[in-house]
Amino acid sequence: MCTITEKTQVQEKSSPPYGYTPTEKEQFINFHSKLPPLFDEPTTLKNFTTRVNWPQSILLFSTPVLGIYLGLNTKLQNKTLYFSIIYYLISVFGITAGYHRYWAHNSFKATNITRIILAIAGSSAFEGSIYWWSRGHRAHHRWTDSDKDPYAVTRGLFFSHIGWMLINRPKDKLGYADTTDLKNDSLVQFQHKYYVPFAIFLSFIFPALVAGLGWKDWKGGFVFAGLCRLVCIHHATFCVNSLAHYLGETPYADNYSPKNSWITAIITNGEGYHNFHHEFPHDYRNAILWYQYDPTKWLIKFLSFIRQTYDLNTFSANEIEKGRIQMIEKKVNEIKSNLKFGTPLYELPEYTMEEFESMVKVKHKQWILLDGIMYDVEGFDHPGGSKYVDAGIGKDMTKFFNGIIYNHSKAARNLLTSKRVGIIKDEVIFNYLYSETEK
Repeated sequence: MCTITEKTQVQEKSSPPYGYTPTEKEQFINFHSKLPPLFDEPTTLKNFTTRVNWPQSILLFSTPVLGIYLGLNTKLQNKTLYFSIIYYLISVFGITAGYHRYWAHNSFKATNITRIILAIAGSSAFEGSIYWWSRGHRAHHRWTDSDKDPYAVTRGLFFSHIGWMLINRPKDKLGYADTTDLKNDSLVQFQHKYYVPFAIFLSFIFPALVAGLGWKDWKGGFVFAGLCRLVCIHHATFCVNSLAHYLGETPYADNYSPKNSWITAIITNGEGYHNFHHEFPHDYRNAILWYQYDPTKWLIKFLSFIRQTYDLNTFSANEIEKGRIQMIEKKVNEIKSNLKFGTPLYELPEYTMEEFESMVKVKHKQWILLDGIMYDVEGFDHPGGSKYVDAGIGKDMTKFFNGIIYNHSKAARNLLTSKRVGIIKDEVIFNYLYSETEK
């Protein structure tokens, strides 16, 4: 039971005194305890409206609501369905091949007509201008998983998927990214200047016009090829920032969150092999194996056959393989760390040959010598009988162990590692150098 004094102390710690006004920092902490970690600065109910990016929030919340409501109340014609799928693919390639691999990473070069088509296709996805999108993505690569990462998954899946677009992040919180090339690209600057009318027309008006003028389905074109298509594009490509940093494996590096996943690849039009991409960002490929799903890579490669893309960047196969092997080695070492391999050679005491013989003759140690390493075989139950062990006490049995009598198995050699007691230093060094020369 608490005393009156203890009760008072507990009450003072748990609640502020009467008439106390929380500071802005305390209001920020209290507010954060009830909301996802979206905001970088102290945010209260009073200044909440100034922290929200209203244009993007309205777009990202209104389109799925309207799409579901109108989609349930609009008949879907076959022609509209086919057009919606085709237009979806055009839009998503505009992001994955255009915004991402061409402008953000400069992973290949393209003719002017291809650049224009990719810019138009990307605009129809309503994900920001090329300049804005690429600048943020370059910062993401440079500052992955840090506070300066515009959509760091370390702040949660919701934040990395969509939350980062719902708020106004202070400019000093975003990591620096060089955009000199984008500033000097006249097409990028033109699209950036007129992005909003471009995006509105291509996202909503154009699909309604195609379906309306084509087969008299004005509403269906707007709802399915416009709204529903847009929602699907948004959340498919947003998964590159969220799911691709959460689901899968890390075959090339594990110091950051990006992962490889065929599931994410299917959802994101081939952007799911994200662990590879973050290690080798200037490679035009996201997947390098023939069976891995990467239609964006296939499109870029196809366009190179008809001379619409060229100078496709690929990272050195040797360096890629080195990264993969290093990760395999790391995993093997983690497994080996849980196994007992005996005392490492560098920790064993050093003896001369005379000292080894003396330990056996004078102190009656049951030691044998193999490849300059001494083993204590006292009590060892040899499968062939004790005479083989007894015959080797105090002797160098290297040749007999390695083939004259019997070339012992790897299991036998592994078993002996637990019985190491010392080394003949010069002998061990010679054996090591000889084995390396033989390789």
